[in-house]
Amino acid sequence: MKNTFRSLRGYNYRVWAAGALVSNVGTWMQRIAQDWLVLTQLTHNNATDVGVVMALQFGPQLLLLPLTGFVADHMDRRKLLFVTQALLGTLALSLGALTVTGLVQLWQVYVFAFLLGCVTAFDAPLRQTFISELVGEENLSNAVALNSTSFNAARMIGPAVAGLLIAVVGCGWVFVINAVSFAAVLYSLTLLRIGDLHPQHRAQRTRASLLEGFRYVWARPDMRAIMLMLFLFGTFGLNFAIFISTMAVSVFHIGAGHYGFLTSTMAIGTVIGALRAAHRARPYFTLLPLSAAVFGVLLGIAALLPDYWLFGVVLVGIGMAAQTFTTSTNSFMQLSAEPAMRGRVIAIFLAIVMGGTPLGAPMIGWVADTFGPRWGLCVGAVAGLLSAAVGVRYLVKYHQLRLDLSAGRPRLSLSDTPRLR
Repeated sequence: MKNTFRSLRGYNYRVWAAGALVSNVGTWMQRIAQDWLVLTQLTHNNATDVGVVMALQFGPQLLLLPLTGFVADHMDRRKLLFVTQALLGTLALSLGALTVTGLVQLWQVYVFAFLLGCVTAFDAPLRQTFISELVGEENLSNAVALNSTSFNAARMIGPAVAGLLIAVVGCGWVFVINAVSFAAVLYSLTLLRIGDLHPQHRAQRTRASLLEGFRYVWARPDMRAIMLMLFLFGTFGLNFAIFISTMAVSVFHIGAGHYGFLTSTMAIGTVIGALRAAHRARPYFTLLPLSAAVFGVLLGIAALLPDYWLFGVVLVGIGMAAQTFTTSTNSFMQLSAEPAMRGRVIAIFLAIVMGGTPLGAPMIGWVADTFGPRWGLCVGAVAGLLSAAVGVRYLVKYHQLRLDLSAGRPRLSLSDTPRLR
């Protein structure tokens, strides 16, 4: 267990992790409040509008992809994080002021979601790649997993707190509290010991720098497979805001407090998944199709459950499988990419995971509105299984994955050396 938290032995990572945890709690509070505001106050339980908000918030990840990766590889990440975190706090405060005063309208939420997405498109690859400057290469996989643990511990705390606050003081004050939470990250950035950072090699600026990341990923069969898996998984599977909110309102007929509790139960699984990833020395590819398959099966089971409490229990397993997949892919991409290309590779990774939402969220919302929330979960289940199939195909083609019979028992054989063809 001591090895699981080895990155926290370093002063810089401890400071960063503490500030990030506070901010992550606030971010999850805002996500819950924003979805609840749209679903129950600005519309009449319209899941499609929730999907549109998600599309606007995550769409810039795709629209700005070449530029965000370029910035992460060529500019000072610490200084830019001051700018992006301050802007995120300002946007949260502005939306909070509109909501508290009763002036907020649906189109305004759309605008703020898009602006938030634009800033986050730059902030996310900066934060992910800045980790390597905090801990160095030897602890990078562990630090990435602990970063995910922090994010998902916040997912456990934030939604539950948000559910209570929405019931007591309303969504607007949740936005204001999130704005204040960004001060924790800004303060942690000022406390870092600059001399102890692990500066990364900056990529040279050329005319082709913006597109070089795409060529780099396309030339790697393992990365191509992972990106396709991520597209299926992220676009149609990681729509939990729609899955859980529509099941809560339309199927189980529960209030904001119970909705927050459901999101928190799933976060229990994501924390477990992230901690297990932190304990591993390095991620391995075979874990990706396995976790994607488990995710798909559990989503299918969740779609059939008649009881709120059973649904919450299965969400724990869904969260664990989802986090195992996303954390392992993140670590795998960062560790296997050249340091000078890391920012662009992670920008592509994040754009597919988060930017696929503009395509998937409105479709999932439409399915939930037209056929019912359970069918929305079924779409996510199929996406998980298709993602697993892509991973298995890569292992069969490049690592000679085979199913053999030994002493009457089925056994899988796998080559560690990829075969390129």
